[in-house]
This record gives sequence, C-alpha cells and structure tokens, in this order.
Amino acid sequence: MGHANARLTVHGRLVLVTRVAAGRPVAHVAKELGVSRQCAHRWVRRFRDEGAAGLADRSSRPHHMPSRTSAGTECQVVA
Repeated sequence: MGHANARLTVHGRLVLVTRVAAGRPVAHVAKELGVSRQCAHRWVRRFRDEGAAGLADRSSRPHHMPSRTSAGTECQVVA
C-alpha cells in the first residue's frame, strides 16, 4: 500500500506505462495523471527494467547504513 499522499496506485502506474507504451508522450500522460514528468519517467523505466513487478510499492528503508552503531555499543546502551 502506498503512502497517504501517493498520486498513483499500482493500477494507476500500469495505466501510465500502458499509455506511454502506446506512443503517447510521457509529459502528456504525466499531466493527465497529476504527477511530475520525472515521476512518470521513473515508473516507465522501472517497468522496462523489471516488468509488472517494478510497479509494486517498495520500502523506503535504506539498504545499508555505513555509519550504524556497532552491535557491542548497541547492547551496552540497551543494558
């Protein structure tokens, strides 16, 4: 499930990429759906790279944290 202010659901993203794939300009489709050109290009790129799975919601959690507190220090703080 997307966040509360998301303009596009998974279905809306599929509509966007379908219209672009049919030859419509990305900027026009983006305006119709109420999103920025950059946002529309992002969804089209993800669809081209990953297929329908690329349109699914993703976690915003970072993949890694280089400055994360070490496990030993974390245990000391908790104790």
